[in-house]
Amino acid sequence: MNQDDKSDAWKKGYAARSKVLGEAYVEKAFADADDLTLDLQNYLTEHAWGASWARPGLDFKTRSMLNLAMITALNRPHELEVHLRGALRNGVTRAEIKEILLHTAVYCGAPAALDSFRIARKVFAEQDAA
Repeated sequence: MNQDDKSDAWKKGYAARSKVLGEAYVEKAFADADDLTLDLQNYLTEHAWGASWARPGLDFKTRSMLNLAMITALNRPHELEVHLRGALRNGVTRAEIKEILLHTAVYCGAPAALDSFRIARKVFAEQDAA
């Protein structure tokens, strides 16, 4: 991907996104983008990843832990699965993930926590099989 015409925030975001989600995941997201979704991929890379994840102040592990709780609260299972993999890549342990998801049961409700535990079980099983 040619990054020459991209902003510094986009380049930092691409690096952060690749580190957290894996370069193959990010490259596929851009390869799969079309006229409808390419602008969204660029927006997410520059703003979510470049202007937020790449900021100093919180390390990637902490940001991942926050994401797991927020995405559980928002009930976004696809994004939770993606960010569970990223959290593990960022050093969040399975025990920490369990505690985060238990904590979400109190503030987000049992149904949201149950869904998140199901997704975590799936991601852990995939990693164990790899």
